[in-house]
Amino acid sequence: MSPDPALTRTAAAPRKGAAAVASGLACRASPFVGAGAYPGAVREQTPGPASPEERYEDLIDELAGIDGVTPPPGGAGFGRSAVRFHGKIFVMLVRGSLVLKLPAQRVGELVAAGDGVHFDANKGTPMKEWLSLDPDSGQAWLPLAHEALDFARATRSRR
Repeated sequence: MSPDPALTRTAAAPRKGAAAVASGLACRASPFVGAGAYPGAVREQTPGPASPEERYEDLIDELAGIDGVTPPPGGAGFGRSAVRFHGKIFVMLVRGSLVLKLPAQRVGELVAAGDGVHFDANKGTPMKEWLSLDPDSGQAWLPLAHEALDFARATRSRR
């Protein structure tokens, strides 16, 4: 027996980042509680966990309102998906993995714990302050992104 169409939720429209959320275009109208575009909104019948791209869109939405933070510019080439603090990249999505700039000691701790590897930008030389987070890591993205932002702020203030 198929479900009653009157009781089935409508599918959410594709996310387009902070602009879609601000304009209210991130989700279609629904008669059900939790379908709106606000923090903690319920995703519409999404099977399984969100994709890395969806998680990254959510992360960008969370960081976009912070002073000095700019969302990815798009386009082509390196850094097109990067979030910047005063022009310097501190977090980006590369081949489905979250990549963050953190203090070398913190990157070492996360690598030793099995949460990721040193990012190498396909140049064959691992970068000591860059972590490529394993997609299966249990680490929450937002707190790590805030660590990366704090590191970017500290680095900027030392100049």
